[in-house]
Amino acid sequence: MIKRILLAAFAAGALAGVFAHGAQLVEVIPVMHAAEGYEGLADERGHGHGHGHEAHGEEGHGHDHSGWMPADGFERQVFTLMANVLTGVAFGLILVAGFAFSGRHVDWQRGALWGLGGFAVFVLAPAIGVPPAAPGMEVGSVSERQLWWVGTVVATGGGLSLLVFAGSKLLKTLGAMLIAAPHLVGAPIPAEFHAGPLPAELAAQFAVASLVTALAFWAVLGGLAGHFFDRWVQQRT
Repeated sequence: MIKRILLAAFAAGALAGVFAHGAQLVEVIPVMHAAEGYEGLADERGHGHGHGHEAHGEEGHGHDHSGWMPADGFERQVFTLMANVLTGVAFGLILVAGFAFSGRHVDWQRGALWGLGGFAVFVLAPAIGVPPAAPGMEVGSVSERQLWWVGTVVATGGGLSLLVFAGSKLLKTLGAMLIAAPHLVGAPIPAEFHAGPLPAELAAQFAVASLVTALAFWAVLGGLAGHFFDRWVQQRT
């Protein structure tokens, strides 16, 4: 039983990760490369790192070029594909565990709905306060943004679970309050704003491409996870 559950999660996650990589190649990576071109041009002119390290430190600017990075081209694509597959498997495990603990019948259609719920929890809700940031954008304190992201994911996941599975109106109301709480508190913002090298149009294009690609990934992941869970777990118990 557990072996089949894990197999369903790994199969769905790996396939969804490959799909996400293909979608990123078309929608996200070209925009990222364009943004990196602006960032590199700014570095050559002394923009960004000068004020970023003095005013905010390395964490405030959010870019550290001292660490190892894969070379552009084939090596970078391989590492990106591996990261997408591992991410898909990790989220696939979360979804399939949710299927198992819910005790409800799940097929590919209901799995896709679970996937959309995962998108709302892990992507959409955090993006309201911390939208996807392209290279070269001012992002403020990375640690504060990460803490707010984690809190938003936990609150949204718990609140959405209460809205869907709780029987009483009181618990459903509590769920709605949990979903709203991180946004009422507000996401962290930089103490100071500086005009970055990235054009606003390119930054917006990157954010939209990232969200659309993530939406497709979660829908595919949920559908595949529901299909494999139904075929390999539910139909054999």
